[in-house]
Amino acid sequence: MEFNLADLFEQAVDHFPEREAISCATVDGRAVQRRTFAELDERANRLAHHLSEAGLGPGDRIAVYALNCVEWVESLLAICKVRAVCVNVNYRYVTDELTYLLGMAEPTAMIYQERFADRVAEVRPGLSGLRHLIVIEEPGTGASDVAPARDVAPAGDVAPGLGTALPAVPYEKAVASGGPQRDFAPRSADDHYLLFTGGTTGLPKGVVWRQEDVFFALGGGIDVTNGHRMATPEEIATTAYDNPVTFLPIAPLMHGATQWALMQQLFRGNRAVLVDRFDADRVWQLVGSEKVNVVMITGDAMGRPLVEALGAAVEASSGPGAGASEGYDVTSLFGLVSSAALFSAPVKNRFLDLLPNLYLSDAIGSSEGGAGGVSQWSAADREGGGQGSVTTKPIGDSDVVDDDLNPLPAGVVGRLARRGNIPLCYLGDPAKSAEVFRTAPDGTRYAVPGDWARREEDGRITLLGRGSSCINSGGEKVFPEEVESAIKAHPAVYDTVVVGAPDERWGETVVALVHQREGQPELTLEALQAHCRAHVAGYKVPRRLRLVPLIERTPTGKPDMRWAKQAAAV
Repeated sequence: MEFNLADLFEQAVDHFPEREAISCATVDGRAVQRRTFAELDERANRLAHHLSEAGLGPGDRIAVYALNCVEWVESLLAICKVRAVCVNVNYRYVTDELTYLLGMAEPTAMIYQERFADRVAEVRPGLSGLRHLIVIEEPGTGASDVAPARDVAPAGDVAPGLGTALPAVPYEKAVASGGPQRDFAPRSADDHYLLFTGGTTGLPKGVVWRQEDVFFALGGGIDVTNGHRMATPEEIATTAYDNPVTFLPIAPLMHGATQWALMQQLFRGNRAVLVDRFDADRVWQLVGSEKVNVVMITGDAMGRPLVEALGAAVEASSGPGAGASEGYDVTSLFGLVSSAALFSAPVKNRFLDLLPNLYLSDAIGSSEGGAGGVSQWSAADREGGGQGSVTTKPIGDSDVVDDDLNPLPAGVVGRLARRGNIPLCYLGDPAKSAEVFRTAPDGTRYAVPGDWARREEDGRITLLGRGSSCINSGGEKVFPEEVESAIKAHPAVYDTVVVGAPDERWGETVVALVHQREGQPELTLEALQAHCRAHVAGYKVPRRLRLVPLIERTPTGKPDMRWAKQAAAV
């Protein structure tokens, strides 16, 4: 075996063939899709053989364009089995964004849901290398030799090349056409894994990893609790729990946090529950019906609707806490993990009000830097809450460095960096690669995505904020996450994002965009400033307030900074 994603999954299949591996539900309540490890492996094998027979193999890029569904998981595994490279596609992208991403990725094939057929048709003529399409049909449409989509031509009436139509093979037909056997060529730890990250600003970037490196950086190769590093590929399955954990990552599979939450659970023989789109009521229903143990969210954008739905249910039933809420059975739930976006103190504290024994944590990391650490939040952390920073024991070879990659002493703010298992580059972007993936004078390669951090005296690292969003006001650094957490403690605030805006005197000034809670008196700048002064230093207090009907966010909960900058400038 190698530290290869397909090898690690197949090892888990051989250890736990009859365990349920995944279930996938929909917001509209259709029947839940289920697969045991053995069933998931067989269907992925069949699809992998279909891909091979279509001439796809090592190094070919295959795009997956779908909401969360079992077919997404099967496609990812099948692509890895034939040593091809999966391209994660953001289903919220408009045509121009999709054109840019696929132009960068240059996929040879695409697996997409029928609901996105029109958009595929719009961008396909510009993809000269695209030569194979597989369409996941919507329930009830049936299967046919060629799917009924706008980008499809009748079988036998197709010529390859730019500007011509391609036949789209129905997904189930593709699966049925391949053999179930696991007879693939040996794979390598050097096989590539590609993760497109949209972040909060700019155009998407494709992060290229070796599979061994991404396993140790994001896939559970290093234990987050004790820092133990897996010595052999066999170790992760042989040390799995006898009683598997059921894990529900809510964000889309096209986001790295959910892809890696899923793969970590599969490698360990645990069970993953997926839902096609976020809906707070549906999530709580699934916690009860699927006996979910741990839920993963992406910050307040998911956390606040969840806790408010739970609070409303508890209030309606007059129940005092866990398990008493009308319509929600949360007795199986013991953990809530947030990743990739701010999980503020007010929202955490509200969860603890309702579920006092719930384990709350922030998982720190990035697509470029891997997992940085996991920090727990408990009732003891309530006093003085309101800070946006997270302090954590570092995972792997993480450090805080200056601009020349020299480690900084405790108490000094610098850039969070990781050495060892880091990406190879950004796809097709040598300039950005040189900026982020740097080599120190001693030859050590670092990933330095730009996050601001500080090492504490006890060795832990405090993540202060994303480098791209840091506000420089009169020479002082203002980290928006800290100010946002303070603002969210105000009873009139439902959601907020803080950005910098040009200022003649200070260079930049702090602007708060606020989505106000219904039924509250209109929030004024003076009232917000008075509230914030109790939580943050005076230079961090917002100088401008913009009330907006909604905070625009990505499907993963991150604020849309392009929108925010425009709104702040009004």
